[in-house]
Amino acid sequence: MNIAFLGLGNMGAPIARNLLRAHHALTVWNRSPQKARPLIEAGAQGAPSPRAAAARCDIVCTMLADDTALEEILEGPEGLLAGLAAGALHIGFSTISVAAAERVARRHTEREQRYLSAPVFGRPEAAEAAKLFVVAGGEHRDVERARTLLEAIGQRVFHVGETPSAANLVKLCGNFMILSAIEALAEAMALAQKGGVDPRQLVEVLTGSLFDSIVYRGYGAALAEKRFRPAGFAAPLGLKDMRQVGQAAEALRVPMPLLNVLRDHLLQTIGAEGEDIDWSGIGRTIARNAGL
Repeated sequence: MNIAFLGLGNMGAPIARNLLRAHHALTVWNRSPQKARPLIEAGAQGAPSPRAAAARCDIVCTMLADDTALEEILEGPEGLLAGLAAGALHIGFSTISVAAAERVARRHTEREQRYLSAPVFGRPEAAEAAKLFVVAGGEHRDVERARTLLEAIGQRVFHVGETPSAANLVKLCGNFMILSAIEALAEAMALAQKGGVDPRQLVEVLTGSLFDSIVYRGYGAALAEKRFRPAGFAAPLGLKDMRQVGQAAEALRVPMPLLNVLRDHLLQTIGAEGEDIDWSGIGRTIARNAGL
């Protein structure tokens, strides 16, 4: 399968590598060209622009940081839209807002191009191991067209409906729940520590009994060991996601009181620690607020 991949950051690069390992013909582009070099050295072709990358392929994948980054590479004379042929498929792996997903889908429809939203759950190490969970939103025929590709990067594909933006809403709901779990863990650990219980022992009990899950195990260990750098998922990206959750909640008239706590702790953490801390660094803020 001839595939283009645009956006080679912490998540995009390992996903692209797995597509190359699955013997797909791969063309890559990144705003910072040096990030494309390892993939080109491994056998991918480089492209000078999103348009040039899209023109070579039947399927184009994107993994960009936010709404603005994605929409910037779509538009203009050298953009993805200009290069993608009618009937070709764009798979968007980015975590973007529901509104942006709707705009992107509309722009592709206007050009008779296909669009599949497919945000993923998993950190960079899961992307490297091809163990992501893929949430796909779009027409069934597009999911089936992309299935071989999606199965090369993840352990399970969930098709959540014919509307692409539904996948982005599910992804935002999931990220809200992940950060809520981090918040609950960090508060419980602060309480336990002030009462003389070792946080690592608390995590062992919780994950060995009622809370044995990927999120509690992974983030519980990171919180107990204070492993907040290097960031697997930087706090500013988490703040962006919580802002998008708030936008969706406002549009749908859904009150989410916990969301305000999460946003405030992210802001406090970024203000005190800088932009390079993991979003689980809210644990440091919670501990500090508890006098630890």
